[in-house]
Amino acid sequence: MSMQKVALLGTGTMGHGMAANLLKAGFPLTVYNRTRSKAEALGPQGAAIADTAADAARMADVVISILADDDASRFAWLGDEGALAAMAPGSTVIECGTVSPEWIAELENAAKLKGIGIVEAPVTGSRPQAEAGQLTFLCGATEKELERVRPILQPMSKAILHFGPVGSGSQVKLINNFLCGVQVASFAEAVAWVERTGLDRRQVLDFLKSGAAGSGILSSMTDRMTAKAYEVNFLLRLLNKDIRYAQAAAAEYGVMLTTAAATEKLFDEAEERGLGEKDMSAVIEVLRNGKITNQ
Repeated sequence: MSMQKVALLGTGTMGHGMAANLLKAGFPLTVYNRTRSKAEALGPQGAAIADTAADAARMADVVISILADDDASRFAWLGDEGALAAMAPGSTVIECGTVSPEWIAELENAAKLKGIGIVEAPVTGSRPQAEAGQLTFLCGATEKELERVRPILQPMSKAILHFGPVGSGSQVKLINNFLCGVQVASFAEAVAWVERTGLDRRQVLDFLKSGAAGSGILSSMTDRMTAKAYEVNFLLRLLNKDIRYAQAAAAEYGVMLTTAAATEKLFDEAEERGLGEKDMSAVIEVLRNGKITNQ
């Protein structure tokens, strides 16, 4: 049986590794990125390069999007030369970006009008996991649609979790990123506090990592924050965007994320100081270089 033809929209921090693993698995793949040079890097690995999202999607059985936010995703699917208009009935959309539940509902409706299936599958993990094919997909879909695309998700994943119908995946992803963002912010505050006390920083952080306060994200942030190594695994400005989306999504259920509001304030100041294009761990520099502005 021939393998499904796949298009992937977005070859940035996450998309590049995802595309590489699809190619290794033997899927015929066309890629599109608004900055074409980022897509062209996949040419030598066997990917076809498209000039528009529509061109990428035109012959595809499955089209995957992994883009920064609602606006980028909406433009790729529904904008001028958008992918959805070029897709054939019976094909499938996979939205892997961290986007809002409102946009997912809009995309689902637009796909259904064309007889196109949809799987939302936002991912957890960052650049290393994308490159290693070790992402976790948080899926909202019908069982039938998910099983249809499972062979495509498998080469990119360590786990494929099905939470329910379309809309479920974006809720879980925003809950996850809310918790991650709050932990990054609180850990940055803790590290800044430790550094000002004169305590042995390494000894204290080793204790915190292994104690009751420890977590996976705390461990991953330790070396980056102490070494001031901010090569991007997860862009600071995108985590801040996720915190905003999380607050709006929770508010729909009558839940006010007060810790997210404080976290957003810290990340806003980091962006104002030019740290938005660095790794999220760079938020600590706000605390090292002066107390956050009271507002």
